[in-house]
Amino acid sequence: MNVDFGGKTVLVTGGTRGIGRAIVEAFAESGARVAFTYHSSTDVADALVGSLEDQGTEAVALQGDVADFDVAQSHVDAVLERWETLDVLVNNAGITRDGLMLRLQEEDWDAVLDTNLKGVFNFSKAAYRPMMRSGGAIINISSVVGATGNAGQTNYAASKAGVVGFSKSLAKELGSRDVTVNVVAPGYVRTDMTEELDEDAQETILDAVPLDRLAEPDEIAESVLFLASPAAEYITGHVLHVNGGLSM
Repeated sequence: MNVDFGGKTVLVTGGTRGIGRAIVEAFAESGARVAFTYHSSTDVADALVGSLEDQGTEAVALQGDVADFDVAQSHVDAVLERWETLDVLVNNAGITRDGLMLRLQEEDWDAVLDTNLKGVFNFSKAAYRPMMRSGGAIINISSVVGATGNAGQTNYAASKAGVVGFSKSLAKELGSRDVTVNVVAPGYVRTDMTEELDEDAQETILDAVPLDRLAEPDEIAESVLFLASPAAEYITGHVLHVNGGLSM
């Protein structure tokens, strides 16, 4: 998307892989200063920072678990200390621990809800006051299964549906403060996880998608940039479904 985010500061959770990485790179290409969080691989995070800096982007990687509120607060504080403002928050970090309800363990439920839903709360809470003062945009990443459900993903679907309700409520709280809160709900996206599916599984997915292909990560990133851009400044509390017609 051809939008100039020069002078803007963006924080993306879960920014080293898949959709998150595409979002980080898209904002960087549009001129933003970019901070991103990661959980495990320092080498990957450092390499991404190096790549961004080589192209002239100010970037910083922040390690920690998004499910920990103290981590979220320290990350937001670090961004504000370095750049003095936070203009765009993208809550992207998420995990899956799939299994039919009969076999789903309590720890699998807790892990997914803590990362996918509590993580969104944690970073939104930490960013609430500074964004109230300066305005901005919060974009939360949900999923098509948050709207449709999916067998074997009760925990994931619940977390992603929760993101939608949370976002609509937060949009009502922050609207008068010039902060928009919106949701991007992807369908199936070509990432490491979908590439690992066997041929039959991939064919089943494609049969359900009217556009007959998976989304590319940068197509999700473009939707995020749109919602963070001036073109979307009168849009809030909205769920943008980017799923190729999988759910209508």
